[in-house]
Amino acid sequence: MPAFRTRHLCSVAAALVLTVTAPATAATPVSDTAALRDVLFVGNNWEGTADVIKSSGDFAKIGRINVIPDKDARMAAINADPIKWIYFQAIRNGVGEGHDQFVDDMYTTPDGTSVVVSRPSFADVVSINLATGRINWRFPVSGYRSDHMAVSPDGTRVAVSASISNTVHVLDISTGKQLGSFKTGDKPHENIFTKDGKYIYNMSIGDVNTSQDAPWQDFTKGDRRITVVDANTYQQVKIIDMRQRLDAIGLKDFSDAVRPAVFSPDESKLYFQVSFFNGFFEYDLATDRITRTKTLPKNPATSDDRTTYVNDSRHHGLSMSPDGTKLCVAGTMDDYATVVDRATLQEGPLVTASKPYWATVSGDGKSCVISESGADQVTAIDFATGQKLVSVPVGDHPQRVRLGHVAANWTGTGS
Repeated sequence: MPAFRTRHLCSVAAALVLTVTAPATAATPVSDTAALRDVLFVGNNWEGTADVIKSSGDFAKIGRINVIPDKDARMAAINADPIKWIYFQAIRNGVGEGHDQFVDDMYTTPDGTSVVVSRPSFADVVSINLATGRINWRFPVSGYRSDHMAVSPDGTRVAVSASISNTVHVLDISTGKQLGSFKTGDKPHENIFTKDGKYIYNMSIGDVNTSQDAPWQDFTKGDRRITVVDANTYQQVKIIDMRQRLDAIGLKDFSDAVRPAVFSPDESKLYFQVSFFNGFFEYDLATDRITRTKTLPKNPATSDDRTTYVNDSRHHGLSMSPDGTKLCVAGTMDDYATVVDRATLQEGPLVTASKPYWATVSGDGKSCVISESGADQVTAIDFATGQKLVSVPVGDHPQRVRLGHVAANWTGTGS
């Protein structure tokens, strides 16, 4: 097989994984009039489940869902199509580290009756009924892999990256109908709606599964950029190429693959991580330039061999406190998380964590919640003090963690 094709197939793998669980069983019905409660959904990469935990307080487990109730049907379709089978195996044997990737991202519908899940190995997005565990609708993405999603501020639309076709699909969250789509750079990854719902930012990260990781080989990673589109027409508004902005401040050896990113509350600043870097950048939208660089401590035990970084992501996970004063950083390959003061960029205590791969905000806004993919737990860290509050066991290899809503009396659909 030609080298470029092998690399292309291997690059389909990334992000969250889930494997087989028992079929979903009947659960407490979701009443139309039931009060909703905030919860956190935790996707268990290598188990085929998502744990649902309290969104604050003790973060105790509430229930669990099986996110691949149709696994037999999906596998039959994959096994019947040689090309689909090749991509499926590439995901498993690449960044899946011998495991399948059955969930990358999750968002609930506004009424809390369903959860919408992107499933990389199945190249689709599904809506799962939270009362029955059954699939409401399924949307196959273009290409052979689905990835990060974003939900619109009003909760009615979900944008999903189709990483092989360099496309973002925007779907009606209730029906799964495609409302529009747009093209991106190579390997679209993170999506962000602006808080007014007018624009979608997509970050493409290029080929992160190759071994060509030396700075002088950066050009081999592909077209990496931020694509900004009108969220109603899905027409491109502008392109932001961080290569130019990094070069302008003398960082020509740094990757321009923008990974997790977060806006300041007024959306004047964008904070983002890039491949291979133990730190993050501050980008000013009005002046169109990188204004500050923060390098975080290196774990002495972390190898300098960049080919050992999972999906090129030295640090992968970034969130901000609701008041905009603190940033929370998941130091993935350095095995810690830390809260950083946004004004001074001074980091707080380095909270030991095993391969933390995502960071989000608790339901009450007081804590940062990270997924420890190497320890099968999620950990809450106090924004005010930077100290660890609690760790809660979840399933095998947790990655994405998202705030959602379920009925107040909901207790799960699967074990």
